[in-house]
Amino acid sequence: MNNEEQRFLNDLDKRLWTAANKLLPMLDAAVYKHVVLGLIFLKYVSDAFNERRAELDAAFRNPEDDYYLGDDSLIEGELEARDYYTEKNVFWVPALARWDFIQSNASVAVGTKLSVKNGKIWEYEFKGIGRLLDDALDAVEKENPKLKGVLEKDYARKQIDSALPGLINEIAKIPFQHGTLKAKDILGHVYEYFLGEFAIAEGKKGGQYYTPKSIVTLIVEMLQPYQGRVYDPCCGSGGFFVQSEKFVEEHGGRIGQISVYGQESNPTTWRLASMNMAIRGMDFDFGKEPASTYTRDLHPDLRADFIMANPPFNMKEWNAGVRDDDPRWKYGVPPAGNANFAWLQHMIHHLAPNGSLGLLLANGSMSSNTNNEGEIRKAIIEADLIECMVALPGQLFTNTQIPACIWFLTRTKAARGDWRSRTGETLFIDARNLGYMKDRVLRDFDYEKDILKIANTFHAWKKGEGYADEAGFCKSTDLAGIRKHDYVLTPGRYVGAAAQEEDGEPFPDKMARLTATLGQQFAESARLEAEIRGNLARLGWPLEP
Repeated sequence: MNNEEQRFLNDLDKRLWTAANKLLPMLDAAVYKHVVLGLIFLKYVSDAFNERRAELDAAFRNPEDDYYLGDDSLIEGELEARDYYTEKNVFWVPALARWDFIQSNASVAVGTKLSVKNGKIWEYEFKGIGRLLDDALDAVEKENPKLKGVLEKDYARKQIDSALPGLINEIAKIPFQHGTLKAKDILGHVYEYFLGEFAIAEGKKGGQYYTPKSIVTLIVEMLQPYQGRVYDPCCGSGGFFVQSEKFVEEHGGRIGQISVYGQESNPTTWRLASMNMAIRGMDFDFGKEPASTYTRDLHPDLRADFIMANPPFNMKEWNAGVRDDDPRWKYGVPPAGNANFAWLQHMIHHLAPNGSLGLLLANGSMSSNTNNEGEIRKAIIEADLIECMVALPGQLFTNTQIPACIWFLTRTKAARGDWRSRTGETLFIDARNLGYMKDRVLRDFDYEKDILKIANTFHAWKKGEGYADEAGFCKSTDLAGIRKHDYVLTPGRYVGAAAQEEDGEPFPDKMARLTATLGQQFAESARLEAEIRGNLARLGWPLEP
């Protein structure tokens, strides 16, 4: 993205977030998230519909076009033919849900009879803008099977009609047209930005549906999901799938080369993920409804080429209704008090013969020996499934300060394509010193300096070209080395400390210089103490000796 495009999107972000905050006095962030995102969705599908409508209108009037009608009286009817839109993967938008209709009638009096043109003239009785939005979303959902059960249709129940017209007018200013950016890219950026801001506003709960973009990008860059089946068993708002789509596009591939499978237990988050896929035109299978991955696996026969996930850290009491003899627990029964190794084994179970996975977990997963966790980790290590361990810096998450790491596993380390055989080897990367503080609270990764540094190190190691151990950052270790550390996988144990540069000053000279400096500082401290005591005594508040 060039600087002009980035400025365009940054200005758009600020303007829209200011508009969204107009609802803050009325609603919690968890609620107005759906209010704003629903309106943005309606604006986008309506703009995309109008863009396609303009193309068709021009084609119907052009004698050299295959769609030329030759009779202008037929054009209006043909412009309402649904198939012209769906053939280009454009959502069919009924007239009731078109943005110009919604915006122009957002403030009319309740009880007003509105005429809506949708192939015919019919009347719609206005019962408030909230009710109109619910009816509009319901109409879009009925006309587009992919959206069944996805859109949140409860604007009327929220009783925010007084705030909606102003918000609608602000969202109407979103320009889904730009010289070099596609409308889908603009919408995707806005959607992702809002999810991030809502996650911050919601605090801990917000992290349930949002993984920081830098971490998602890092995992995608390391796994490189060019083609095949991509799966996330706790998909949140679908960030890994979006980043996979971008990765494929940026490397000259087509989105149809990947198939998206996901599962999510939270109903509202499941809708967010489904809408996130739908607005990007991605085919996806998230199951027909939300469901727990533990007790109701919606993709039991799936064997995925790539699995990426950020499950809830250290989840307790996860195993209600899950049997100890579940076939997923090949390496040991996960403890009821922590779901980390349940997630890990579930993902291993769903890997294809050549599949790879990237899983974000709390640091404790690398070293804990309580309640069978150490034995499970040992069994997975001895099965030679672990390819790389990455330790992350703190403060990357909006919702938790728990230190985290990324596990990268693969079904086979045999030579394949550009990759050498890595049988019996594991790469450890300590990235705790990477990144920068984007504000007073959150750390972020720079794409060039941090993400590519980690990913390129991993790829060089896999290829056997250009890789070398670097003290304090990366180390390739065999199984014997891991056994010596009692199967603890913390990268810091393996990479060691970075070499310190010699400053050329002989030790005796350095010690004498530092001792003299310390003496001067002690003397200055004593002088200041005496001066402070004297000033306090003159004020009648002497300090006790």
